[in-house]
Amino acid sequence: MTPYEPSKTEQNWQTAWNEAGVFTARRDPSKPKYYVLEMFPYPSGRIHMGHVRNYTMGDVVARYKMAQGFSVLHPMGWDAFGMPAENAAMERGGHPKTWTYGNIADMRGQMKPLGLSIDWSREFATCDPEYYGQQQAMFLDMLKAGLVYRKNAVVNWDPVDMTVLANEQVIDGKGWRSGAAVERKELTQWFFKISDYAGELLDALDGLEHWPEKVRLMQANWIGRSQGLQFAFETVNAPEGFDKIECYTTRPDTLMGASFVGISPDHPIAKALEKTDPDLAAFIAEARKGGTTEEAIETGEKLGRDTGIRVRHPLNPDWELPVWIANFILMDYGTGAIFGCPAHDARDHEFATKYGLTITPVFAPVEGEAPTGEFVPLKSEKVRYLKGFAGEEVQTGEDAIKAAIAFAEAKGFGKGVTNYRLRDWGLSRQRYWGCPIPVVYCEKCGVVPEKKENLPVLLPDDVSFDRPGNPLLRHPSWSQTTCPCCGAPARRETDTMDTFVDSSWYYARFTNPHAKTPTVAEDAAYWMDVDQYIGGIEHAILHLLYSRFFARAMVKTGHLPEKAKEPFKALFTQGMVTHEIYKTTDANGRPVYHLPEEVENGVLKATGEAVEIIPSAKMSKSKKNVVDPMNIIGSFGADTARFFVMSDSPPERDVEWTAAGAEATSKFLARVWRIAQEIAEGAPDAGNPAEDKALLKTVHKAIDDVTRAIEGFAFNKAVATLYGLANAFAKSQASNAVKRQAMQIAAQLMGPLVPHLAEDIWRLMGGEGFVVTAPWPKADPALLVEDEVTLPIQINGKKRGEVTVPKTMPANEVEKIVLADEAVIKALAGGQPKKLIVVPGRIVNVVI
Repeated sequence: MTPYEPSKTEQNWQTAWNEAGVFTARRDPSKPKYYVLEMFPYPSGRIHMGHVRNYTMGDVVARYKMAQGFSVLHPMGWDAFGMPAENAAMERGGHPKTWTYGNIADMRGQMKPLGLSIDWSREFATCDPEYYGQQQAMFLDMLKAGLVYRKNAVVNWDPVDMTVLANEQVIDGKGWRSGAAVERKELTQWFFKISDYAGELLDALDGLEHWPEKVRLMQANWIGRSQGLQFAFETVNAPEGFDKIECYTTRPDTLMGASFVGISPDHPIAKALEKTDPDLAAFIAEARKGGTTEEAIETGEKLGRDTGIRVRHPLNPDWELPVWIANFILMDYGTGAIFGCPAHDARDHEFATKYGLTITPVFAPVEGEAPTGEFVPLKSEKVRYLKGFAGEEVQTGEDAIKAAIAFAEAKGFGKGVTNYRLRDWGLSRQRYWGCPIPVVYCEKCGVVPEKKENLPVLLPDDVSFDRPGNPLLRHPSWSQTTCPCCGAPARRETDTMDTFVDSSWYYARFTNPHAKTPTVAEDAAYWMDVDQYIGGIEHAILHLLYSRFFARAMVKTGHLPEKAKEPFKALFTQGMVTHEIYKTTDANGRPVYHLPEEVENGVLKATGEAVEIIPSAKMSKSKKNVVDPMNIIGSFGADTARFFVMSDSPPERDVEWTAAGAEATSKFLARVWRIAQEIAEGAPDAGNPAEDKALLKTVHKAIDDVTRAIEGFAFNKAVATLYGLANAFAKSQASNAVKRQAMQIAAQLMGPLVPHLAEDIWRLMGGEGFVVTAPWPKADPALLVEDEVTLPIQINGKKRGEVTVPKTMPANEVEKIVLADEAVIKALAGGQPKKLIVVPGRIVNVVI
């Protein structure tokens, strides 16, 4: 009998699949298509068990769909631009290109031993000129279609990475990569007009039935539709040209509680005043240091300065309000001006309290509904109006808002408008390792798009990273070019695109990754949209929202068919792979972390020192609680790694990696291989018809269960079914012929999860070709019908045995069989039961 040796067989099968072109995606109009895609990785240099779990999920689905007769597209690429490559160049020397392509080669080499059903012929990296050249072409098409524009804007500036960040890339007021406190800075930037699609992007969420509800809710909150009032305050003693201050509010019902008007440090009035007031200019410069995200605004100190300007209240011209510059107001939100209602807004209340401004309540809680006091949150619904124009009989915020808007429109001082929280996507980044923006600046012609025949605009290789900042700015010649319109000397744009642009359309490029245009109509029409997308929930807003916008932009510019407006039909967000952290402390009390292979039974192998164990933590290189898949594959084989990460919990939850679990999985697969060999070596025999039928029923029940589990992304249930099936084989007294037939089906069911072992068993059982290309087995409905039932026998409340009887057997016949059971006879000791109750299909109770 041959031992289970995955190190010898797995590579052989991978070579055979590759030589046969099994996973090469083909556009076949005679077949239904299925496009499964995992979010492509950043080439950091090493894969981890989280990658293994993510890609194994996609692989299970791809193999299953292939067996069902679909033409499957399952590609792989690399999200390869970005600051880490530049940081590596600055820290270690060398070039971002060398670092990136070296990491890609390493990670590809680590992924291929997993036996993934990937069409590697479609592989690309976003830093390939072939890819980003087509991205530049699409940028030009979007510019022509009015989806791209350029303007001065206050942006989030990362002082360490020295680049602009989108709001989504600022976490708790800090850069998502550098961790540096983000500052405001005014720059001329390029923008995508994603706000044009805000309503459509929001409304279309309802149609994404196969997306997690949590992700849809996160996107809906980010887009943030609100109905409010647009109106203007008439100014008093303002600089010339500023006779009004426009405001937008979602709570016009609190207008009678206004105590001040606040404007952004970047408001045109503030800019006009700072030109002639040095003290005010210094304050404004300080106020601009904070970030532009909601988190930064809510948690930062509220700073303000009275401008001396006053405005008249629209409901009473004799009522004047002071105009303050406040650091928590942004120009990009609404109109850059608000009216402060400190009695009902926490931020305004903090500001008014700090600067001694009036606090005027508009409503108070209905008695007993909320605490009393000068502050009542806006979200309070059960209130009575103290002072307002919406009517005291209006008791809810929603009704009061509608009444206030109607009142303002009737009086002619405002109008109801719909606004969105979503802002246009600033795509300019002041760095080298990104896609160059294909425009030039000409003194005569202005901003000029590059001609498509001149694409790609290539990044220069001869750059230096000896100091922070954008190397393209200080390159001696790269930015020098000629104007595509007049031929005069011109300057290239030195900003590059946000790397989220690269990942916002890669799914479309995979439909024909080497085409001379961004997409090819026939291929895009066949493969799009993605049938199953798999990735982390951390991308719920940034990547997924941008991709949904980009798909619409590609439809508008003719690069995708109308049906691909929503690029991902189904989305699955997987949990993390976790592992214990092993920690000791050094002589100075600082933490020292240790790799799993350095620890055994709670102590360091080298010294015997006890370690502190922190359970179920996300795998982190800094905490060293990472498990190298290559070590697992080397020790146990790829199938063990794949089977284990699919087995321990539902895939949307975290899974704890343990060495004991991996070893147990390996032993189970070896047991299956041993059972298969015993069957293969068994001589023909007569068997037992009842046993034959029992095994076939078990196998066909397994077909049904595994099929349902894969369709429902319940891979752990599929694994549990296969464990049960192995036990059934071990116990079965069926004939060898039936066992061979059943084991061949079992190989097919195992194929998506442990493809190499499945191929070994398939060949051993005499299967033709590859198991991966064999049609998926279908359960026989007749064998799924349960014609027998096993009833536990409970004697005086304790289970003492069980009896298997026909499902339709009358209760009096069941009683006879129970009374003949050895356990019952022994308990009765020659007597008669006090009661014998048969609960059909469930249990038999014997009372003595």
